[in-house]
Amino acid sequence: MSIDTNHLERALRVIPMGKRNWLFSWTELGAKHVGIVQSLLATCLLATCLLHDINPYDYFVDVLRRVGQHPASLVHQLTPRVWKQMFAAKPLRSDLHDLAGLRAHTGG
Repeated sequence: MSIDTNHLERALRVIPMGKRNWLFSWTELGAKHVGIVQSLLATCLLATCLLHDINPYDYFVDVLRRVGQHPASLVHQLTPRVWKQMFAAKPLRSDLHDLAGLRAHTGG
């Protein structure tokens, strides 16, 4: 195990950089929600996904689509480490993923 924490410090660096973006939210509640999502992505998902060699976008979209129907007793299956073993081969995609793929194939 490495004795330095450089990888963790780099992952947390995104939060101060995001503060400038939060200034441009229309409402205080909107800024709060942007901050929550940004913190979640930066500290938990991004760092952990990169540690486990997972595409953070694919993971985040899959979990957001899956979380409403997934049993609460099996929520540990949605952590990046276990998710990679169980769901990474066929992640749930957003509707935008299909549209982007269609556009790429039609050249438009």
